[in-house]
Amino acid sequence: MSTPSYYRHGLQRMVGRNPHEGHRGATTLELFFDLTFVAAFGVAGNELAHGIAEAHYGSAIGGFAFAMFAIVWAWINYSWFASAFDTDDWLYRLLTMVQMVGVVILAIGLPAMFKSLHEGGAIDNGVMVAGYVVMRIAMIAQWLRAAHGNPQYRAVAKSYAIVVGSAQVAWVLILLFPLDASGFAIAALFAGAIDVGGPIIAESRGGRRGGMTPWHAHHIAERYGLLAIIALGETVLGTLAAARVLTDTEGWTLSSIMVIGLGIVVSFGLWWAYFLVPSAAVLAVRRSKAFVWGYGHVLVFASIAAIGAGLHVIGYVYDDHYHVSNTVAIASIAIPVVVFMLSLYLLHSWLVSAFAKNAWLQTSALALPVLAIIFAAVGWPLWACLLALAPMMIVLSFELGAWRTLDAQVARAVARAEAFQK
Repeated sequence: MSTPSYYRHGLQRMVGRNPHEGHRGATTLELFFDLTFVAAFGVAGNELAHGIAEAHYGSAIGGFAFAMFAIVWAWINYSWFASAFDTDDWLYRLLTMVQMVGVVILAIGLPAMFKSLHEGGAIDNGVMVAGYVVMRIAMIAQWLRAAHGNPQYRAVAKSYAIVVGSAQVAWVLILLFPLDASGFAIAALFAGAIDVGGPIIAESRGGRRGGMTPWHAHHIAERYGLLAIIALGETVLGTLAAARVLTDTEGWTLSSIMVIGLGIVVSFGLWWAYFLVPSAAVLAVRRSKAFVWGYGHVLVFASIAAIGAGLHVIGYVYDDHYHVSNTVAIASIAIPVVVFMLSLYLLHSWLVSAFAKNAWLQTSALALPVLAIIFAAVGWPLWACLLALAPMMIVLSFELGAWRTLDAQVARAVARAEAFQK
């Protein structure tokens, strides 16, 4: 009788995970990997908040959009691969560590990129690209392991390795030319198209060869939820940053207490609204929905992080070194709140192939942040404007009965997919 082994060791053949594996959850390595994105989100959010405080609105928003695409895309690359091929052997762990180093390098390069945008010269994204080079060397190695491990996935894995490498070559080539903001935007759109189109090309080729990546629907939905929580951490940090300045200048007044408390209410409302969407149940039977759902989350994550930056901007209102109006502070929160709620609504509609019957409630919820900006413009106090920003109308309508409509939509989508598969 052999003695059971309690320690994993050695190399495992990367044959692909079972996409229907029971009780598949996020690993501690994946959670550790996500911690590097706390830093990246934090740097991007701080730069956005500071740019708004300095009235560099265009460069701050443009830099933030580019930074969030780079950050979230790096996370997407790793997470979908891990959902399909995670072996958790020593080589997989070491290559993950290399990718973590790349994320940290990317985060270090964000301030230089923002600064170059503010100053109007050539875009300085050299350190960011260096971070991506580090990440993608490891990512290509992982895909080549997957190609070697199982002939079924050889075509799709090699395709991924080629497109990941091609996209990185494009980003490196951009560094050779001192491009201003407009020139860089055009070049970045070209390189970004290779990045975004790569998985579509690779999965299409894998489908023709009988081996699309075996990602796990419940696992990937959990992973996206965990990154949403990472992004929500920025809203808490933004509230904390504002609270420090607010209490230092005003003390613990009713107004400061309300602003701090309502910052947490906004964070909590975002969390509640995000986890109303039961993505895993639909993805498990309608895997063709994954691309739009996965890519659409770039807007979700970016909007959450931007809300955190907006909450941070409130602190600048009370800082004598800056001249930030209540209207600017509220707008910096309200606009990404609208993007967040609209993105969630469209993602749910995409998953179930139908618009919600309570669409008027969703529309009215979108009107509240707009009203908050108007209230700020006419002189309402910050705390009163913040009352309208949390997406609590969505939560309230859900709890008052809208859940029945949404539940029926999900049930019909699942039933149709299961009937088609039979």
